[in-house]
Amino acid sequence: MSMALSNTTHYSITDEEFSQFKTLLYDESGITLSEHKKTLLVSRLTKRLRKLELKSFTEYYNYVVHGVNGGEEFVQMLDLLSTNKTDFFREPKHFEFLAQTIMPELASQRKIRIWSSACSSGEEPYSIAITVCEAMGAKKWDCKILASDLSTRVLSHAANGIYEKDRVKDLDSARLHRFFLKGKKGDKVKAKKEIAQMVAFKRINLMNDDYPIKSGLDLIFCRNVMIYFDKETQERLVNNFYRYLKPNGYLFIGHSESLQWLDTPFLPVAPTIYQKKDVDEG
Repeated sequence: MSMALSNTTHYSITDEEFSQFKTLLYDESGITLSEHKKTLLVSRLTKRLRKLELKSFTEYYNYVVHGVNGGEEFVQMLDLLSTNKTDFFREPKHFEFLAQTIMPELASQRKIRIWSSACSSGEEPYSIAITVCEAMGAKKWDCKILASDLSTRVLSHAANGIYEKDRVKDLDSARLHRFFLKGKKGDKVKAKKEIAQMVAFKRINLMNDDYPIKSGLDLIFCRNVMIYFDKETQERLVNNFYRYLKPNGYLFIGHSESLQWLDTPFLPVAPTIYQKKDVDEG
């Protein structure tokens, strides 16, 4: 006889249980879960508890922390709690700066290394690839873009490079024709080889002290991520990024974020764009 829980089973979370999840999320991913997110946590995880036939959030916490598949389940939990909303060419001034300032600076070497550190479903790294392709024109560049995220679900989607037609509705027809293939039914598009081959997708936890990156980077995109972190975590992350950038490399953050109150050696060069530059260089 099946012991599956009813779809009408009601779950509630105690203050102690919520505190356990807050600590777990902070320690493992740097995410700060405020008290008013308690309802969100319950609503997004309830379906998961039912599927696993667990009776309480304590049972689910023990499953994540001590279970045989706990590591995989933690990623599953993050997927459910994360909001992975993004668009092509979101915050367009960043892509203009890449095309008009960074690409000309590197024109003599024709080599660029970029990290999209919270790439979600892939719109950001593909937007970067399109920008680089357009900026380099007929000349050949050695361009590599690392695209990472904590969520395996969105990484899988991103690596496929397939999007519903409404996801690219704001792209002009020239870009759409050059960089995407239309699906047979016309309801989807797929990133063409020209941009897809420039991007490598990898799961990376930004809370790790060391990243699987061997060569220096010219720029790092980390946009709309730090809003989930407290000041201490933001500072640690930003200073870690500094180590991986080449001299004069750039860090792009989200328009709702700032490094103003953080202890970091980055210097501002444009709104939400910072540069690794020796202070005595001016």
